[in-house]
Amino acid sequence: MVDAPDDPLEEEEPLTRLRLSRRGVVVLGAFVVGALGLAGWIFFFSSVLDVRSVAVQGLRNDQLTVDQVREAIGPVQDGPLARVDLDAIRLRVEAIPRVAKAEVWRGWPHTLRVKVVERQAVAAVKGADGQFTQVDAGGVSFATQPAPPAGVPVVELQLSQAAQDATGVLPQAALIQGAVQVAAALPPEVAKQAGSLQVRSYDDIELHLTGGATVRWGSAERTERKAKVLLALMRQKASAYDVSAPDAPAISG
Repeated sequence: MVDAPDDPLEEEEPLTRLRLSRRGVVVLGAFVVGALGLAGWIFFFSSVLDVRSVAVQGLRNDQLTVDQVREAIGPVQDGPLARVDLDAIRLRVEAIPRVAKAEVWRGWPHTLRVKVVERQAVAAVKGADGQFTQVDAGGVSFATQPAPPAGVPVVELQLSQAAQDATGVLPQAALIQGAVQVAAALPPEVAKQAGSLQVRSYDDIELHLTGGATVRWGSAERTERKAKVLLALMRQKASAYDVSAPDAPAISG
């Protein structure tokens, strides 16, 4: 018995299916590439997702405004949101004297979001011109105004003759920094009563409270210990407190 010859149509059908399958893959690949290209163009080059607003968070008072932050950002905020250089904007915002730290992120689809942490004054240094320079806990000077902010002590230099003669060794800036260190360490209960910090020399700093009492602080050394001792001493009403030697404090009046 002779076998019937193979039907040529049965051999061609799988090949046809294979050719169609390969063609479909090529078409699908082209479609995916095109879609990705279109998406990339929309995200990075078109105006569809441009920055249309800048939202600023963290402002505490009118000393620093949204307009000032936007002005500091400048033209970096223009164009597609995806292409905005977030680090560049953060550095621009942190260059504002009143800003201690900034965070920047994208708020899709059209908002650039900025969160700032403002510097907080712990002291105001009175200058020879009568102006008051605000200083934060890190010793950074960030604003000068005709009047000190409420609730922080004023640092005043009233140097003794010996301290004036020693400015080559201990410059005034170092003495001021010591007083600022004292101001930064004051407990909130004491800070709100602090009127001024008078600096006569390196080891002669005196705190004047708004109620009239005085605190002999001594130097800025062991400041945290002195602050804790003072808080304990102030449970007893007196006109003068001495924490210059925190292990042997004294009160009078």
